[in-house]
Amino acid sequence: MVYGAHAIEHGTTRWGRWLRERRLRITLWLAAFEGLLYLFHVLHWWAAVGLAIVAVGFWWYVARGNKSDTLRQLGWIFAASQLLVLCVPIALALVKALAIGMIAILAIVALFFLFRERP
Repeated sequence: MVYGAHAIEHGTTRWGRWLRERRLRITLWLAAFEGLLYLFHVLHWWAAVGLAIVAVGFWWYVARGNKSDTLRQLGWIFAASQLLVLCVPIALALVKALAIGMIAILAIVALFFLFRERP
């Protein structure tokens, strides 16, 4: 009996397997870096949207069915990281809207106490 041996999947390459094992980590690091670029206004919202469209299109039409395992993994990493980058401005808009809502509620409560007070 052989314990701890891994079967090599048919059609994979050494680089493809290496990328597959680390693709989530690579994706998260790329998305974090590009998210910071967006937050510091180096990357514009529409550039992020355009890059995500290109990345998903590349993955869908080129990488997804390609015979090259490395290209499939790189396409997946590229598409997933660009889609995660789009979550940054969406999350920022949600947090901004929540902050504005909280300020409005605090202002209404303050006005209530101000008008309730009698001289």
